[in-house]
Amino acid sequence: MTPHPNPEVGAAVKAADRAHVFHSWSAQELIDPLAVAGAEGSYFWDYDGKRYLDFTSGLVYTNVGYQHPKVVAAIQEQAAHLSTFAPAFAVEARSEAARLIAERTPGDLDKIFFTNGGADAVEHAVRMARLHTGRPKVLSAYRSYHGGTQQAVNITGDPRRWASDSATAGVVHFWAPFLYRSRFYAENEEQECARALEHLETTIAFEGPSTVAAIVLETIPGTAGIMLPPPGYLAGVREICDKYGIVFVLDEVMAGFGRTGEWFAADLYDVTPDLLTFAKGVNSGYVPLGGVAISGAIAETFGKRPYPGGLTYSGHPLACAAAVATINVMAEEGIVDNAARLGADVVGPALRELADRHPSVGEVRGAGMFWAVELVRDRETREPLVPYNAAGEANAPMAAFGSAMKAGGVWPFVNMNRTHVVPPCNVSEAELKEGLAVLDAALSVADEYTR
Repeated sequence: MTPHPNPEVGAAVKAADRAHVFHSWSAQELIDPLAVAGAEGSYFWDYDGKRYLDFTSGLVYTNVGYQHPKVVAAIQEQAAHLSTFAPAFAVEARSEAARLIAERTPGDLDKIFFTNGGADAVEHAVRMARLHTGRPKVLSAYRSYHGGTQQAVNITGDPRRWASDSATAGVVHFWAPFLYRSRFYAENEEQECARALEHLETTIAFEGPSTVAAIVLETIPGTAGIMLPPPGYLAGVREICDKYGIVFVLDEVMAGFGRTGEWFAADLYDVTPDLLTFAKGVNSGYVPLGGVAISGAIAETFGKRPYPGGLTYSGHPLACAAAVATINVMAEEGIVDNAARLGADVVGPALRELADRHPSVGEVRGAGMFWAVELVRDRETREPLVPYNAAGEANAPMAAFGSAMKAGGVWPFVNMNRTHVVPPCNVSEAELKEGLAVLDAALSVADEYTR
Protein backbone atom coordinates (compact mmCIF):
# COMPACT_ATOMS: atom_id res chain seq x y z
CA MET A 1 0.00 0.00 0.00
CA THR A 2 1.45 3.35 -1.05
CA PRO A 3 0.98 6.36 1.25
CA HIS A 4 -0.94 9.21 -0.34
CA PRO A 5 -0.42 12.57 1.41
CA ASN A 6 -3.59 14.27 2.60
CA PRO A 7 -2.61 16.83 5.22
CA GLU A 8 -6.08 18.38 5.41
CA VAL A 9 -7.61 15.09 6.57
CA GLY A 10 -4.69 14.61 8.93
CA ALA A 11 -5.32 18.01 10.49
CA ALA A 12 -9.00 17.16 10.99
CA VAL A 13 -8.13 13.81 12.60
CA LYS A 14 -5.68 15.54 14.92
CA ALA A 15 -8.17 18.27 15.83
CA ALA A 16 -10.89 15.75 16.72
CA ASP A 17 -8.42 13.75 18.78
CA ARG A 18 -7.30 16.80 20.72
CA ALA A 19 -10.88 17.87 21.30
CA HIS A 20 -12.33 14.58 22.46
CA VAL A 21 -9.89 11.68 23.02
CA PHE A 22 -8.52 11.13 26.52
CA HIS A 23 -5.20 9.29 26.22
CA SER A 24 -3.63 6.66 28.50
CA TRP A 25 -0.78 7.45 30.88
CA SER A 26 -0.58 11.06 29.69
CA ALA A 27 -0.90 14.66 30.79
CA GLN A 28 -3.50 15.52 28.17
CA GLU A 29 -2.28 19.04 27.37
CA LEU A 30 1.35 17.98 26.99
CA ILE A 31 1.01 15.37 24.27
CA ASP A 32 0.98 15.65 20.50
CA PRO A 33 -0.20 12.33 19.00
CA LEU A 34 0.82 11.50 15.46
CA ALA A 35 -2.19 11.15 13.14
CA VAL A 36 -1.81 7.77 11.41
CA ALA A 37 -3.22 7.34 7.91
CA GLY A 38 -2.48 3.66 7.32
CA ALA A 39 -0.27 0.66 8.01
CA GLU A 40 0.87 -2.51 6.30
CA GLY A 41 3.37 -5.19 7.25
CA SER A 42 6.14 -3.65 9.37
CA TYR A 43 5.36 -0.03 8.40
CA PHE A 44 2.84 2.73 9.10
CA TRP A 45 2.56 6.26 7.72
CA ASP A 46 1.09 9.65 8.51
CA TYR A 47 -1.09 12.00 6.47
CA ASP A 48 1.96 13.84 5.15
CA GLY A 49 3.08 10.59 3.52
CA LYS A 50 6.01 10.00 5.87
CA ARG A 51 6.53 6.29 6.42
CA TYR A 52 7.90 4.69 9.60
CA LEU A 53 9.36 1.24 10.19
CA ASP A 54 7.60 0.16 13.38
CA PHE A 55 10.20 -1.07 15.86
CA THR A 56 7.45 -1.22 18.52
CA SER A 57 4.92 -3.62 16.93
CA GLY A 58 2.22 -1.25 18.18
CA LEU A 59 2.62 -1.97 21.87
CA VAL A 60 4.55 -5.18 21.16
CA TYR A 61 1.53 -6.99 19.75
CA THR A 62 1.45 -6.89 15.93
CA ASN A 63 3.41 -10.15 15.78
CA VAL A 64 2.23 -10.84 12.21
CA GLY A 65 2.47 -7.19 11.19
CA TYR A 66 -0.27 -4.81 10.15
CA GLN A 67 -3.14 -5.78 7.83
CA HIS A 68 -2.12 -9.39 7.26
CA PRO A 69 -4.60 -10.38 4.53
CA LYS A 70 -5.48 -13.78 6.03
CA VAL A 71 -6.28 -12.31 9.44
CA VAL A 72 -8.28 -9.46 7.93
CA ALA A 73 -10.22 -11.96 5.79
CA ALA A 74 -10.96 -14.16 8.82
CA ILE A 75 -12.45 -11.19 10.69
CA GLN A 76 -14.54 -10.26 7.67
CA GLU A 77 -15.80 -13.82 7.21
CA GLN A 78 -16.65 -14.16 10.89
CA ALA A 79 -18.51 -10.83 10.88
CA ALA A 80 -20.59 -12.00 7.94
CA HIS A 81 -21.33 -15.36 9.59
CA LEU A 82 -21.74 -14.58 13.33
CA SER A 83 -20.43 -11.21 14.45
CA THR A 84 -21.08 -11.69 18.19
CA PHE A 85 -22.59 -14.11 20.67
CA ALA A 86 -22.79 -14.41 24.44
CA PRO A 87 -19.97 -16.28 26.22
CA ALA A 88 -22.20 -18.97 27.81
CA PHE A 89 -22.62 -20.72 24.44
CA ALA A 90 -20.30 -22.96 22.44
CA VAL A 91 -19.21 -21.05 19.34
CA GLU A 92 -16.94 -22.48 16.66
CA ALA A 93 -14.40 -19.62 16.58
CA ARG A 94 -14.16 -19.61 20.37
CA SER A 95 -13.74 -23.39 20.63
CA GLU A 96 -11.15 -23.50 17.87
CA ALA A 97 -9.14 -20.61 19.32
CA ALA A 98 -9.09 -22.33 22.72
CA ARG A 99 -7.99 -25.60 21.12
CA LEU A 100 -5.16 -24.00 19.17
CA ILE A 101 -3.91 -22.09 22.22
CA ALA A 102 -4.08 -25.17 24.47
CA GLU A 103 -2.07 -27.15 21.89
CA ARG A 104 0.78 -24.68 22.28
CA THR A 105 0.80 -23.90 26.00
CA PRO A 106 3.26 -25.88 28.12
CA GLY A 107 2.26 -28.82 30.29
CA ASP A 108 -1.40 -29.37 31.14
CA LEU A 109 -2.57 -25.79 30.67
CA ASP A 110 -5.50 -27.07 28.63
CA LYS A 111 -8.42 -24.93 29.78
CA ILE A 112 -8.69 -21.39 28.41
CA PHE A 113 -10.61 -18.55 30.06
CA PHE A 114 -10.93 -15.68 27.60
CA THR A 115 -10.70 -12.02 28.60
CA ASN A 116 -10.61 -8.75 26.67
CA GLY A 117 -6.89 -8.11 27.20
CA GLY A 118 -3.84 -8.68 29.34
CA ALA A 119 -4.76 -6.67 32.43
CA ASP A 120 -8.03 -8.47 33.01
CA ALA A 121 -6.28 -11.78 32.32
CA VAL A 122 -3.98 -11.01 35.25
CA GLU A 123 -6.94 -9.92 37.36
CA HIS A 124 -8.67 -13.27 36.78
CA ALA A 125 -5.50 -15.32 37.25
CA VAL A 126 -5.04 -13.75 40.68
CA ARG A 127 -8.70 -14.33 41.54
CA MET A 128 -8.37 -17.98 40.56
CA ALA A 129 -5.21 -18.38 42.63
CA ARG A 130 -6.79 -16.83 45.72
CA LEU A 131 -9.91 -18.96 45.44
CA HIS A 132 -7.89 -22.12 44.75
CA THR A 133 -5.62 -21.63 47.77
CA GLY A 134 -7.88 -19.70 50.14
CA ARG A 135 -4.98 -17.29 50.73
CA PRO A 136 -4.90 -13.50 50.31
CA LYS A 137 -1.40 -12.35 49.28
CA VAL A 138 0.26 -12.06 45.90
CA LEU A 139 4.01 -11.68 45.41
CA SER A 140 5.35 -9.94 42.32
CA ALA A 141 8.61 -8.40 41.19
CA TYR A 142 9.89 -4.88 41.00
CA ARG A 143 10.77 -4.04 37.38
CA SER A 144 7.54 -5.50 36.03
CA TYR A 145 4.32 -4.49 34.32
CA HIS A 146 1.08 -6.46 34.55
CA GLY A 147 -1.65 -4.05 33.41
CA GLY A 148 -3.58 -0.90 34.20
CA THR A 149 -6.65 -2.23 36.05
CA GLN A 150 -6.76 -1.90 39.82
CA GLN A 151 -5.35 -5.28 40.86
CA ALA A 152 -3.01 -5.59 37.89
CA VAL A 153 -1.49 -2.15 38.37
CA ASN A 154 -0.84 -2.91 42.04
CA ILE A 155 0.93 -6.11 41.03
CA THR A 156 3.01 -4.01 38.64
CA GLY A 157 6.48 -3.05 39.86
CA ASP A 158 7.11 0.21 38.03
CA PRO A 159 6.14 3.84 38.74
CA ARG A 160 2.78 3.55 37.01
CA ARG A 161 1.64 1.77 40.15
CA TRP A 162 2.37 4.61 42.54
CA ALA A 163 -0.71 6.77 41.99
CA SER A 164 -3.04 3.79 42.54
CA ASP A 165 -1.13 2.00 45.30
CA SER A 166 -2.95 2.36 48.60
CA ALA A 167 -1.10 -0.62 50.13
CA THR A 168 -4.41 -2.48 50.47
CA ALA A 169 -4.24 -4.77 47.41
CA GLY A 170 -2.55 -7.66 49.20
CA VAL A 171 0.56 -7.36 47.04
CA VAL A 172 4.17 -7.75 48.23
CA HIS A 173 7.03 -6.90 45.87
CA PHE A 174 10.43 -8.57 45.72
CA TRP A 175 13.59 -8.29 43.60
CA ALA A 176 13.89 -10.66 40.65
CA PRO A 177 17.30 -11.35 39.11
CA PHE A 178 18.93 -8.80 36.79
CA LEU A 179 22.70 -9.19 36.80
CA TYR A 180 23.51 -5.90 35.04
CA ARG A 181 21.88 -3.98 37.92
CA SER A 182 22.08 -6.68 40.57
CA ARG A 183 20.44 -6.04 43.94
CA PHE A 184 22.38 -9.03 45.30
CA TYR A 185 25.99 -7.93 44.67
CA ALA A 186 26.38 -10.90 42.36
CA GLU A 187 29.37 -11.31 40.07
CA ASN A 188 27.89 -13.88 37.68
CA GLU A 189 24.56 -15.38 36.65
CA GLU A 190 24.93 -18.39 38.94
CA GLN A 191 25.31 -16.14 41.99
CA GLU A 192 22.49 -13.87 40.81
CA CYS A 193 20.16 -16.83 40.41
CA ALA A 194 20.99 -18.40 43.78
CA ARG A 195 20.76 -15.14 45.70
CA ALA A 196 17.52 -14.08 44.01
CA LEU A 197 15.91 -17.41 44.89
CA GLU A 198 17.15 -17.13 48.48
CA HIS A 199 15.71 -13.59 48.67
CA LEU A 200 12.35 -14.81 47.34
CA GLU A 201 12.13 -17.71 49.78
CA THR A 202 13.12 -15.44 52.67
CA THR A 203 10.41 -12.97 51.64
CA ILE A 204 7.86 -15.80 51.70
CA ALA A 205 9.09 -16.95 55.11
CA PHE A 206 8.72 -13.48 56.62
CA GLU A 207 5.33 -12.87 54.97
CA GLY A 208 4.05 -16.26 56.14
CA PRO A 209 3.86 -19.05 53.52
CA SER A 210 0.27 -19.87 54.50
CA THR A 211 -0.80 -16.35 53.50
CA VAL A 212 0.66 -16.37 49.96
CA ALA A 213 -1.71 -17.38 47.17
CA ALA A 214 0.45 -16.68 44.12
CA ILE A 215 3.76 -15.56 42.74
CA VAL A 216 3.23 -13.58 39.51
CA LEU A 217 6.17 -13.09 37.15
CA GLU A 218 6.59 -12.01 33.58
CA THR A 219 8.50 -14.93 32.08
CA ILE A 220 10.74 -12.30 30.50
CA PRO A 221 9.86 -8.80 31.74
CA GLY A 222 8.87 -6.66 28.77
CA THR A 223 8.38 -2.92 29.23
CA ALA A 224 10.56 -3.07 32.35
CA GLY A 225 13.61 -3.99 30.31
CA ILE A 226 13.60 -7.45 28.67
CA MET A 227 15.73 -8.99 31.39
CA LEU A 228 16.15 -12.68 30.58
CA PRO A 229 16.12 -14.70 33.81
CA PRO A 230 19.35 -16.62 34.46
CA PRO A 231 19.37 -20.38 33.91
CA GLY A 232 17.63 -22.17 36.75
CA TYR A 233 15.71 -19.21 38.15
CA LEU A 234 12.23 -20.00 36.87
CA ALA A 235 12.72 -23.67 37.70
CA GLY A 236 13.73 -22.58 41.19
CA VAL A 237 10.59 -20.45 41.55
CA ARG A 238 8.56 -23.47 40.43
CA GLU A 239 10.16 -25.54 43.21
CA ILE A 240 9.48 -22.87 45.82
CA CYS A 241 5.84 -22.66 44.75
CA ASP A 242 5.48 -26.43 44.99
CA LYS A 243 7.14 -26.46 48.39
CA TYR A 244 4.70 -23.97 49.91
CA GLY A 245 1.55 -24.72 47.91
CA ILE A 246 1.72 -21.38 46.08
CA VAL A 247 0.20 -20.89 42.62
CA PHE A 248 2.85 -19.99 40.03
CA VAL A 249 1.53 -17.47 37.48
CA LEU A 250 3.55 -16.59 34.39
CA ASP A 251 2.53 -13.43 32.54
CA GLU A 252 3.18 -13.99 28.83
CA VAL A 253 1.04 -11.10 27.62
CA MET A 254 4.03 -9.53 25.85
CA ALA A 255 6.48 -12.43 25.55
CA GLY A 256 4.03 -15.01 24.19
CA PHE A 257 3.07 -16.14 20.69
CA GLY A 258 6.43 -16.15 18.97
CA ARG A 259 7.91 -12.97 20.36
CA THR A 260 10.97 -14.75 21.85
CA GLY A 261 11.37 -17.24 19.01
CA GLU A 262 9.25 -19.82 20.82
CA TRP A 263 5.47 -20.05 21.06
CA PHE A 264 5.84 -19.08 24.72
CA ALA A 265 8.89 -17.78 26.55
CA ALA A 266 8.33 -20.53 29.15
CA ASP A 267 9.50 -22.97 26.46
CA LEU A 268 12.95 -21.37 26.59
CA TYR A 269 13.24 -22.42 30.24
CA ASP A 270 11.34 -25.74 30.19
CA VAL A 271 9.02 -24.61 32.97
CA THR A 272 5.26 -24.97 33.37
CA PRO A 273 3.29 -22.55 35.55
CA ASP A 274 -0.11 -23.23 37.11
CA LEU A 275 -1.65 -20.30 35.27
CA LEU A 276 -0.40 -18.48 32.18
CA THR A 277 -1.80 -15.13 31.03
CA PHE A 278 -1.76 -14.04 27.39
CA ALA A 279 -3.07 -11.31 25.07
CA LYS A 280 -1.38 -9.07 22.47
CA GLY A 281 0.25 -11.52 20.02
CA VAL A 282 -2.53 -14.12 20.32
CA ASN A 283 -4.24 -12.33 17.43
CA SER A 284 -1.76 -9.51 16.79
CA GLY A 285 -4.15 -7.07 18.44
CA TYR A 286 -6.51 -7.00 15.46
CA VAL A 287 -9.48 -7.35 17.84
CA PRO A 288 -8.97 -7.11 21.64
CA LEU A 289 -8.42 -10.55 23.22
CA GLY A 290 -6.63 -12.00 26.21
CA GLY A 291 -6.95 -14.97 28.47
CA VAL A 292 -5.73 -17.34 31.14
CA ALA A 293 -4.48 -20.85 30.39
CA ILE A 294 -5.38 -22.98 33.40
CA SER A 295 -3.80 -26.15 34.81
CA GLY A 296 -5.84 -29.27 35.48
CA ALA A 297 -5.60 -28.88 39.25
CA ILE A 298 -6.95 -25.33 39.25
CA ALA A 299 -9.61 -26.13 36.65
CA GLU A 300 -10.77 -28.98 38.92
CA THR A 301 -11.32 -26.49 41.75
CA PHE A 302 -14.12 -25.04 39.68
CA GLY A 303 -15.44 -28.33 38.35
CA LYS A 304 -18.47 -28.33 40.64
CA ARG A 305 -17.96 -24.95 42.25
CA PRO A 306 -18.91 -21.96 40.12
CA TYR A 307 -16.10 -19.65 39.14
CA PRO A 308 -17.25 -16.20 40.32
CA GLY A 309 -16.13 -14.14 37.36
CA GLY A 310 -16.87 -13.38 33.74
CA LEU A 311 -16.98 -10.77 31.00
CA THR A 312 -19.67 -9.88 28.50
CA TYR A 313 -17.21 -10.20 25.62
CA SER A 314 -15.28 -13.24 26.87
CA GLY A 315 -14.19 -15.14 23.77
CA HIS A 316 -15.76 -12.65 21.37
CA PRO A 317 -16.22 -14.39 18.00
CA LEU A 318 -14.44 -11.69 15.98
CA ALA A 319 -11.47 -11.72 18.33
CA CYS A 320 -11.33 -15.52 18.39
CA ALA A 321 -11.56 -15.73 14.60
CA ALA A 322 -8.59 -13.35 14.44
CA ALA A 323 -6.73 -15.59 16.93
CA VAL A 324 -7.41 -18.71 14.88
CA ALA A 325 -6.16 -16.99 11.74
CA THR A 326 -3.11 -15.51 13.47
CA ILE A 327 -2.02 -18.81 15.00
CA ASN A 328 -2.51 -20.63 11.71
CA VAL A 329 -0.61 -17.93 9.80
CA MET A 330 2.26 -18.12 12.28
CA ALA A 331 2.43 -21.89 11.83
CA GLU A 332 2.03 -21.90 8.04
CA GLU A 333 4.49 -19.08 7.39
CA GLY A 334 7.14 -20.15 9.93
CA ILE A 335 6.88 -16.86 11.80
CA VAL A 336 8.07 -18.22 15.15
CA ASP A 337 11.15 -19.70 13.48
CA ASN A 338 11.68 -16.43 11.62
CA ALA A 339 11.78 -14.53 14.90
CA ALA A 340 14.24 -17.03 16.38
CA ARG A 341 16.52 -17.06 13.35
CA LEU A 342 16.66 -13.31 12.78
CA GLY A 343 17.09 -12.67 16.49
CA ALA A 344 20.09 -15.00 16.66
CA ASP A 345 21.65 -14.23 13.28
CA VAL A 346 20.86 -10.54 12.70
CA VAL A 347 19.61 -8.56 15.70
CA GLY A 348 21.82 -10.03 18.40
CA PRO A 349 25.11 -9.73 16.45
CA ALA A 350 24.21 -6.25 15.17
CA LEU A 351 23.35 -4.91 18.63
CA ARG A 352 26.53 -6.34 20.13
CA GLU A 353 28.52 -4.66 17.36
CA LEU A 354 26.76 -1.36 18.08
CA ALA A 355 27.58 -1.79 21.77
CA ASP A 356 31.26 -2.11 20.89
CA ARG A 357 31.21 1.21 19.02
CA HIS A 358 28.85 3.39 21.05
CA PRO A 359 29.84 4.50 24.56
CA SER A 360 26.16 5.13 25.38
CA VAL A 361 25.35 1.43 25.17
CA GLY A 362 25.77 -0.31 28.51
CA GLU A 363 24.23 -3.67 27.66
CA VAL A 364 22.15 -5.41 24.99
CA ARG A 365 19.99 -8.43 25.79
CA GLY A 366 17.14 -10.38 24.31
CA ALA A 367 15.85 -13.28 22.22
CA GLY A 368 13.82 -13.60 19.04
CA MET A 369 12.22 -10.23 18.23
CA PHE A 370 12.47 -9.11 21.87
CA TRP A 371 15.58 -7.02 22.58
CA ALA A 372 16.58 -4.14 24.84
CA VAL A 373 19.45 -1.67 24.55
CA GLU A 374 20.40 -0.18 27.93
CA LEU A 375 21.70 3.37 27.52
CA VAL A 376 24.15 4.82 30.03
CA ARG A 377 26.11 7.99 30.71
CA ASP A 378 29.10 6.05 31.96
CA ARG A 379 29.90 2.45 31.11
CA GLU A 380 32.15 2.00 34.12
CA THR A 381 29.63 3.15 36.74
CA ARG A 382 26.59 2.04 34.67
CA GLU A 383 24.87 5.33 35.47
CA PRO A 384 21.68 5.38 33.36
CA LEU A 385 21.52 7.90 30.54
CA VAL A 386 18.55 9.48 32.36
CA PRO A 387 17.45 9.07 35.99
CA TYR A 388 14.81 6.53 36.99
CA ASN A 389 11.35 7.72 35.92
CA ALA A 390 12.82 10.91 34.43
CA ALA A 391 10.55 13.52 32.86
CA GLY A 392 10.93 16.92 31.27
CA GLU A 393 14.46 18.29 31.04
CA ALA A 394 15.86 15.33 32.98
CA ASN A 395 14.70 13.09 30.14
CA ALA A 396 16.24 15.26 27.40
CA PRO A 397 18.89 12.71 26.30
CA MET A 398 16.32 9.99 25.66
CA ALA A 399 13.98 12.48 23.99
CA ALA A 400 16.80 13.52 21.64
CA PHE A 401 17.57 9.88 20.88
CA GLY A 402 13.91 9.15 20.14
CA SER A 403 13.61 12.18 17.89
CA ALA A 404 16.64 11.01 15.91
CA MET A 405 15.04 7.60 15.40
CA LYS A 406 11.80 9.14 14.12
CA ALA A 407 13.67 11.55 11.86
CA GLY A 408 15.35 8.49 10.34
CA GLY A 409 12.01 6.84 9.65
CA VAL A 410 11.93 4.33 12.52
CA TRP A 411 9.36 4.51 15.32
CA PRO A 412 11.16 3.52 18.53
CA PHE A 413 10.00 1.82 21.73
CA VAL A 414 11.61 4.00 24.41
CA ASN A 415 11.15 3.50 28.14
CA MET A 416 13.24 5.22 30.81
CA ASN A 417 16.90 4.74 29.78
CA ARG A 418 16.26 1.97 27.25
CA THR A 419 15.22 1.47 23.68
CA HIS A 420 13.69 -1.85 22.71
CA VAL A 421 13.99 -3.59 19.35
CA VAL A 422 10.60 -5.30 19.04
CA PRO A 423 9.45 -5.29 15.40
CA PRO A 424 6.83 -7.71 14.04
CA CYS A 425 7.91 -11.34 14.25
CA ASN A 426 7.59 -11.68 10.45
CA VAL A 427 9.85 -8.70 9.77
CA SER A 428 12.30 -9.28 6.93
CA GLU A 429 16.08 -9.25 7.22
CA ALA A 430 16.23 -6.21 4.92
CA GLU A 431 13.75 -4.32 7.10
CA LEU A 432 15.72 -5.18 10.23
CA LYS A 433 18.94 -3.91 8.69
CA GLU A 434 17.19 -0.71 7.63
CA GLY A 435 16.04 -0.12 11.21
CA LEU A 436 19.35 -1.05 12.77
CA ALA A 437 21.16 1.45 10.53
CA VAL A 438 18.87 4.20 11.85
CA LEU A 439 19.47 2.98 15.40
CA ASP A 440 23.22 3.22 14.78
CA ALA A 441 22.88 6.87 13.76
CA ALA A 442 20.57 7.70 16.67
CA LEU A 443 22.98 6.18 19.17
CA SER A 444 25.51 8.78 18.05
CA VAL A 445 23.08 11.36 19.46
CA ALA A 446 22.95 9.46 22.76
CA ASP A 447 26.76 9.28 22.76
CA GLU A 448 26.86 13.07 23.06
CA TYR A 449 25.49 12.80 26.60
CA THR A 450 28.08 10.32 27.89
CA ARG A 451 30.88 11.19 30.25
